[in-house]
Amino acid sequence: MSEPDTLDRYEKQILALLQEDASLSTSAVAEKVGLSSSPCWRRIDRLEREGFIKRRVAIADRKKLGLNAHIFAQVKLNAHGRANLDEFSKAIQGFPQVLECYVMMGSVDFLLRIVAPDIEAYERFFFDCLSQLPGVQEVNSTVALSEIKATTALPVP
Repeated sequence: MSEPDTLDRYEKQILALLQEDASLSTSAVAEKVGLSSSPCWRRIDRLEREGFIKRRVAIADRKKLGLNAHIFAQVKLNAHGRANLDEFSKAIQGFPQVLECYVMMGSVDFLLRIVAPDIEAYERFFFDCLSQLPGVQEVNSTVALSEIKATTALPVP
């Protein structure tokens, strides 16, 4: 495993602040971390250029958008499907209701995080799309009842 790139204490503070609120102006960030605007801007620019900050986004509330069902699906592929992981991966990227997809080590091949308006909508997605993908042998779906913690902020060492 590679060592993480070095960040100074200002860059760590800036990264932590922007993970919580990316809409902060450079001057607001500078004030909170104790820098003037120019050096703060240079640090933010470095964090973006070097990939510490991938992108800045607005995080929407899924329930306000009517996406009330939150499902985790474990997908197991058959031997032919495992030989063609790229085919499954490309197909999954075309489904907007799949928010995250991970290749897993262990008894399943993929873990998907999926949202849908309701369980009936997920059932249609499951039967019409997910279960129809080539190589899919088994899908185990688990519905989340409530959310205890959800964050996009990574711990900054």
